[in-house]
Amino acid sequence: MNPAIASPVQAAWVRALPAFLLSLVLAIGLYRTTAQDIVAIWIRSDTFTHGFLVVPIVLWLVWRRRDILKAVMPKPEPWMLVMLSGAAFAWLLGELVSVNAVTQLAFVAMLVLLVPALLGFAVARQIIFPLCFLFFAVPFGEFAMPQLMVWTADFTVLAIRMSGIPVYREGLQFVIPTGNWSVIEACSGVRYLIASLTVGTLFAYLNFQSTRRRAVFIAVSILVPVIANWLRAYMIVMLGHFSGNKLATGVDHIIYGWVFFGIVILLMFMIGARWAEPETSVEIFRGKIPRLVSSDGVTSGKVHWYVMPVASILVLASVQWAHWQMDSRGAANDLSMSTPGELANGWVLSKTQPTLWDPAFQNPAGHINATYERANQTVGLYLGFYRQQNQTRKLVSSQNVWVVSKDAAWSQLPAGSRVTAFGETAVSMKTGELRANQPQQQSNEDRLVVRQIYWVNGALTANDMVAKIYGAFYKLVGQGDDSAVIIVYAHKGSFGEGDAAIEAFMKDNGGAIAAYLKNMRAQR
Repeated sequence: MNPAIASPVQAAWVRALPAFLLSLVLAIGLYRTTAQDIVAIWIRSDTFTHGFLVVPIVLWLVWRRRDILKAVMPKPEPWMLVMLSGAAFAWLLGELVSVNAVTQLAFVAMLVLLVPALLGFAVARQIIFPLCFLFFAVPFGEFAMPQLMVWTADFTVLAIRMSGIPVYREGLQFVIPTGNWSVIEACSGVRYLIASLTVGTLFAYLNFQSTRRRAVFIAVSILVPVIANWLRAYMIVMLGHFSGNKLATGVDHIIYGWVFFGIVILLMFMIGARWAEPETSVEIFRGKIPRLVSSDGVTSGKVHWYVMPVASILVLASVQWAHWQMDSRGAANDLSMSTPGELANGWVLSKTQPTLWDPAFQNPAGHINATYERANQTVGLYLGFYRQQNQTRKLVSSQNVWVVSKDAAWSQLPAGSRVTAFGETAVSMKTGELRANQPQQQSNEDRLVVRQIYWVNGALTANDMVAKIYGAFYKLVGQGDDSAVIIVYAHKGSFGEGDAAIEAFMKDNGGAIAAYLKNMRAQR
């Protein structure tokens, strides 16, 4: 390299690199709670254990391109402060509604955006893949689990029928002559999918130079684990069926699954390697290095090396300060919620009927679960009230479900929605059924019909995302995040008596329930 050019480039790196590293450390320090949350999930979840390898891999990928980076002139990009502010604001919104995926993705985005902001686009372009690969450190993807479970059940039941074995399916549970089976979280294949996508993306980057080949291989790394999981589930059921349920019926079917998955992924990589386009030498990339920026453009401009790091940290710190101000009230105390003894139009608290079922909503500030009756109608009412929500106490969460997958008493069937009268207002409510795992003698006692809706500072919605948006809006405008889940349930009955009872109860008492929750909100 021409010494006349090398000298200003090296001088620029001497100023830029310490400033960038210091800014990176300060950014991680400001948002350390989010970083700690990410690491905590790596520790406790087998699905995301690979996160421990992502950062070392990113550092190694950057180190591989050190000779190229040395030849690229770093240059701050002031307008990237706008992008950095957007990522920080996204983090704030995620914190306000306690959505881990949003806060963690925004946190990683902030770290990534510091590269073009402080070192420039010329530098960022040379390490664009390592920067993007860093997002694999975020524990993200479990949202696909319910759909993957449905697809696994669809394929397994279809394959069993095509094998000539009679099967009866209801939701994610199905019965064959030799036993009962169900698709649970461990059978969804989400672990296989995330692992395959992470490793497959890295393999594609290292082994292909063509963008088209890389895209095709990444697509294959998504499809292969999904289809492999379907085949795994089918083979496990067949092993259990033909062995008289002596094989593949305990924890060993998980072991069989990982062995099968490992073989499939190995074959995928072996096939992909046949079309590999490895780098012959780092020299082939030197022609891609952008034209160097003159030293005058770096040292004599209005933006000095110390200005951009300070401005970036001030942006990130101001958003963190705003969050601290909004969250300064501290943790909420548990609330005492009294159970109304009488509601409208003759509905009274049952003194003889026990609670039929307990929804699996975690850590509400207060809740009631009671049975009301009128004439020959009986309805259960669950109210879970949430205040000062955080990562462990929040209304909308993947942990808040009607029944957990391994519930001993009930199994959930597919849910839908239904318009229901809520007092004088018609609202759409989530609806579904629960089936007793230990059937009673009377069939109408084996099923519960359930309806659910969220109450967020007086606004009603059955949609999880809309409830999160309401929560963020009300917290931003200073009205707090008081909210509740309303669940009404009843025995299904032989002729839809349960649905009729719920309809009558909600029409009679929707207004009273809303007034009760509004009164709880006023008690601070």
